[in-house]
Amino acid sequence: MTALLHQIFSGLATGGIYASVALALVLIYQATHLVNFAQGEMAMFATYIAWALVQAGLPYWPAFLLTLAIAFAGGVVIERVIIRPFDKAPVLASVCVFIGLLSIFNSLAGFIFTYTIKSFPSPFAEKAWYGTRFMSPHEVGEIVVTLAMLVLVFAFFRFTPLGLAMRAAAQNPVSSRLVGVRVGWMLALGWGLAGLIGAVAGMMAAHVVYLEPNMMSGILLYGFAAALIGGIDNPWGAALGGPIVGVLENLAGACIGTELKLTVALVTIIGVLTVRPSGLFGRTLVTRV
Repeated sequence: MTALLHQIFSGLATGGIYASVALALVLIYQATHLVNFAQGEMAMFATYIAWALVQAGLPYWPAFLLTLAIAFAGGVVIERVIIRPFDKAPVLASVCVFIGLLSIFNSLAGFIFTYTIKSFPSPFAEKAWYGTRFMSPHEVGEIVVTLAMLVLVFAFFRFTPLGLAMRAAAQNPVSSRLVGVRVGWMLALGWGLAGLIGAVAGMMAAHVVYLEPNMMSGILLYGFAAALIGGIDNPWGAALGGPIVGVLENLAGACIGTELKLTVALVTIIGVLTVRPSGLFGRTLVTRV
């Protein structure tokens, strides 16, 4: 029973990372109706920036906040400079751009920081009082950081004029323009916010999976599964899908072995697309033709 509870609580902690990645994917999907295949590599590169800041002598939390600011600015620049020219391009062209971004960030990280595996510090002490026999202090910290981020994102979109404008621009850009919302900049800010959220996921995951250019490949797949379970058009459903995938992954790893854990994400994606393509909390749209 103790082992089962450990797997469940550990899965909830890991699911917080998947929820962050899923939320970043959904934010961009709402704006472009495309999946950003480079989301994991953007998060990985931001994590390398945090690592470099810590190595330069900056304390963890100032480096964490500075990295978030850099990741946000980077997301805005990517949307304005790279994504915007392909706004009217065919879907396949946009997908090629995302894949190109993935390759660029991966290669650039390897070129600058090398492909040597690096350890990433945790801001949570190994024997902190909030650790339990079911969860390590870092896992508890992951959950707290993820929940705090989700609460802040919810408050931003729900209670601030800028957040409401961003929601309107993503859901109905034509009507938003009619009431004076600068849709182009709202979409750019959405990319920046997705970059920021992805950076949180990368910095929380790096201590566990270690830092190297391919560290986010599997995490992106799990995040995509979480987004599909919750609903690719529903940010809060995607956030709930993260813990579900995390627990399923851990339980599957305990039952069938860690070598096949990634299969859980693939089976989840196929199952959701087959049974309920809109996800558990997504909207089902019916169009008369």
